[in-house]
Amino acid sequence: MKAMVLAGGLSTRLYPLTHKVPKPLVPIAGEPNSAHVLRYLRSFGIEDIAMNIHYHAQAVEAALGDGSAYGVRLKYLFEPKLLGSAGAVKQMESFFDTTFVVIGCDDLTDFDLGALLTFHRERKALATIGLVEAKDVAQYGVVILDEAGRIVEFQEKPAYGTEKSHLINTGIYVFEPEIFKYMEEGAFVDFGRDVFPALQAQRAAFYGLHVPGAYWCDIGTPGEYRRATNAVLAGEVRLSGAAQVRGVAADAVLGQGVLIHGDVRIGERSRIGERVRIAGPSVIGNDVIIGDDAIVENSIVWEGSRIGAHARVIGCIVGTEYDVPANSLLQDAVVADEAVAAAR
Repeated sequence: MKAMVLAGGLSTRLYPLTHKVPKPLVPIAGEPNSAHVLRYLRSFGIEDIAMNIHYHAQAVEAALGDGSAYGVRLKYLFEPKLLGSAGAVKQMESFFDTTFVVIGCDDLTDFDLGALLTFHRERKALATIGLVEAKDVAQYGVVILDEAGRIVEFQEKPAYGTEKSHLINTGIYVFEPEIFKYMEEGAFVDFGRDVFPALQAQRAAFYGLHVPGAYWCDIGTPGEYRRATNAVLAGEVRLSGAAQVRGVAADAVLGQGVLIHGDVRIGERSRIGERVRIAGPSVIGNDVIIGDDAIVENSIVWEGSRIGAHARVIGCIVGTEYDVPANSLLQDAVVADEAVAAAR
């Protein structure tokens, strides 16, 4: 079986963090989330994977290579012009000759893909969507099923109290190759806007499966990115084959008097000064330097960043290779490539 990871987007919702870092390389617990996605697919026996890339494409290829580090064979599709979620898959039509899976590079999940595939085959479906339940569905596409699991209606971002279901679309799809008949060659085609309405209009074998207890999060906004990171630190989501999820890397250097509280990850080659206090949930990425007497609380610090002595970083996401000046206060902020005013 084969799969496609959708990774061509600009991830503007995570700006300014993604000015330097393309969406597939946004880190979750010190590793690109796309690495977690590749391992996730491999855990269900999927080894041949295509990935469309566009923004900072060379950086993605350099980081993920041929996929062998994750037990897969990775084939890239470079899109000079983005053609939408389905348009990207259409360009790989010759790659898929049997049932295949599509997933986003910004999906963090332990959804039972095996159960989804079994359900899809049992119903001889053309297309099947993985569904999870959410209390607040106002920011999601809601899916309404009949008793057999056939999709009868979509409701896009319903206002509170008007929702017809609490089942949301995860963006994890199983398709048969016949799906390509619903995608125009060379055109911009979106699954939600174009393909799925066409399936409904033709009463195609279009199904959805809810797997109770599955974890899923789209990390594409700062709030959801933070939620997903905290879930990983707390062990709420099972990441197949992931490296260090929390704790202190063996080659990290901690000065005297460092205090660590709660769920914390300190990455490889990081250097933590004396009397630094780090309170979780927090992630200190690889190659981070934190000066003496600094405080980091409930924050995510991306690789290569520097936090000056006596600085306080509270409730923040700090982008790659960002400098937080000594004696400064950074609170409830998302920063990258910006100046930070010193605390008065």
